[in-house]
Amino acid sequence: MSTVAIRAEGLSKHYRLGAAVQHNTLRDQVMHRLKALTQWGSGRSEPDPSFWAVKDVSFEVNQGEVLGIIGHNGAGKSTLLKILSRITQPTKGTVDIYGRVSSLLEVGTGFHSELTGRENIFLNAAMLGMRRDEVRRKFDEIVAFSGVEDFIDTPVKRYSSGMYVRLAFAVAAHLEPEILIVDEVLAVGDASFQQKCLGKMEEVSRSGRTVLIVSHNMGIIEGLCERAILLEKGRVAKIGKTQTVVEGYADAIRSQASMPIGARPDRVGLGEILLTEIDPLAKDRHSIAAAMTGRDVTIRMHYRSAD
Repeated sequence: MSTVAIRAEGLSKHYRLGAAVQHNTLRDQVMHRLKALTQWGSGRSEPDPSFWAVKDVSFEVNQGEVLGIIGHNGAGKSTLLKILSRITQPTKGTVDIYGRVSSLLEVGTGFHSELTGRENIFLNAAMLGMRRDEVRRKFDEIVAFSGVEDFIDTPVKRYSSGMYVRLAFAVAAHLEPEILIVDEVLAVGDASFQQKCLGKMEEVSRSGRTVLIVSHNMGIIEGLCERAILLEKGRVAKIGKTQTVVEGYADAIRSQASMPIGARPDRVGLGEILLTEIDPLAKDRHSIAAAMTGRDVTIRMHYRSAD
């Protein structure tokens, strides 16, 4: 009988757009009040500047399972992982996690730029709840995997983005978490390092630990994951066997690509200005199907104003 590693029920995260905007000058305050007065006089109300990044998401992940999370940009994938990693609190819903979590959500998360690679290994490990003797035992293996041996005593602010992600992944993957959460950071590394990472995640899952991975690379998702979740507008659109979910994602992409921009249902924003058409033009101002590298192109945009 499988043991549940993660159980999410009704997870939702609500954000209010522009809530932190301040009107510091007299001109800003006057314009803000005039705009509000104009809208009140015309009978139009200002659109609600808020959205649900994640809405009513429920699922379970069994111990030792590798689960893929896919979807368009803005579908809520990273927000969901931040909730699961306890970085942000859900507005609604609950999540139960059984085991120690190690997360790699952004390049260099948990690193201090002024500290060396060596110091950051110990710092990052301590943040993950590791004991110092545990880190010492794994230290040489972490450094060898990352490939930054020659720079381990250099401040990480001098690292390239590739060096950053290699060291960050090495720390997250080698300190024996029960649950490893990875968000699209492997896109920064080169092909050989990506293969090392994939092999490490397979090794982690074979040892009975759980992996959650977000990626736009469907080859990685199909190669690693037994099941997958497709998110659309913060909701679960499909969950099940990886191949079936990936096929559903591909169908959605094809359908969206063939749809005129003015008819797209996935528009976000306040709606004050709405793009209705985008035309790439050649030098002679004739429409072209696509821009060519090395050639001049003019972008003509058609829009509709709410006013």
